[in-house]
Amino acid sequence: MATTRRAHAARRKTSHRRRRVIVTVTAPDGAVLSTRGLATWLAKAAPAGAGGEVTVALISDSRMRTLNRSYRGKDYATDVLSFPASPPPAPAARRSGADYLGDIVIATGVAQRQAEQVGHAVAVELKVLALHGLLHLLGYDHERDKGEMAALESKLRKKAGLAEGLIGRRLR
Repeated sequence: MATTRRAHAARRKTSHRRRRVIVTVTAPDGAVLSTRGLATWLAKAAPAGAGGEVTVALISDSRMRTLNRSYRGKDYATDVLSFPASPPPAPAARRSGADYLGDIVIATGVAQRQAEQVGHAVAVELKVLALHGLLHLLGYDHERDKGEMAALESKLRKKAGLAEGLIGRRLR
C-alpha cells in the first residue's frame, strides 16, 4: 500500500513539474561567434510554462536573404526569423503545445553589425534575437498583438539580464 501511495505521489509530482524549453544551437556555416551558454540562457529566459524543443540556427546573411525573400517576400537579410513547427498556439493555449516548437534562424553578419551599432557584444545580440524569435514561436506577434509581445519581451529580458530588447530598439 505504501508503495502505491509513493508511486501516485511521484506521478503527481512529475505531472506538475514546470515545462521547460530545450534549446539546441547550430552554426552550419562555420560561424565563429560566441554561442557559449546561449542554449542554457534561452531555456532559462523562456516564459514560465513554455515547453518544447527549439533549434537556433546561425546562418550567413546570404542564406538569410534567401529565406527572407522566399518566406516573407523581402529581398534583404533580416536579423531573425522564426519557423514554427506547427501553427503557433493561441495566447490562451501557450502553456500546452507541441513537443517541437520550431526553428529560430539568426543571420550572423546582421547580428554582428547590430551589436556594434548598439555597443554590446555579439553574444548579447544573439540573446536578444533568440528571445525575440522564441516569443514568435510561442505565438506572439508584435505587429498585431497591441503590445502583448513587447511587454513580455521587456519583462523576460530584464529578468534575464538584458538591458534592451529588439522591439524596444525598433520603436525608437
